Amino acid sequence: MNYPNGIKKSSNNIISSKIDYKNRGMNLEDDLNNTNNYYIEKEKAYIYKKPTPIKLVKVDYKKGKITEAYFSMPSTTDYNGIYKGKYIDYEAKETNNIKGFPLINIHEHQITHIRNIYKENGICFLIVRFTKLNVTYLLMAKDFLWYIDNNKKSYIPKEYFMEKGYQIKDKFIPRVDYLEIIDSLEDVK
Repeated sequence: MNYPNGIKKSSNNIISSKIDYKNRGMNLEDDLNNTNNYYIEKEKAYIYKKPTPIKLVKVDYKKGKITEAYFSMPSTTDYNGIYKGKYIDYEAKETNNIKGFPLINIHEHQITHIRNIYKENGICFLIVRFTKLNVTYLLMAKDFLWYIDNNKKSYIPKEYFMEKGYQIKDKFIPRVDYLEIIDSLEDVK
């Protein structure tokens, strides 16, 4: 068969590359960024991914390249913004652990930050995706803080998320509609 511009299809042009399926789904951060962009486009909320603070040490200005940098201070949580006139702040985590969320994945300065936002009546929560189970939960700060203050386990069991958290069903648009859950909570209104 001849194609436009004189291009001919050859039967020996078979692509023999191995297909890599490990990253075919979007990860949680990508899903949340797309969701937040949707919220912004619809003027529903203004929530942004916080940049990780870095200290530049060496820059090659001729090449426009950072050659050495390091984290200048511990970051707080992943996302913050404004929703219905209230400050909103949350941490997003993924885990392959099917039994629960390992607390080693969240740092003490992040827990302190979550505690401070909750104390000041901001809307604060965790979004945790159990990747092997393909399920995502929203856990409000009060329930997260209660668990870590009253338990000595090194992880929060999945059952606690099922009992105290809210499952976020994947959608097409917005992908991870966590504001739908926030809207349903009486103590957030």
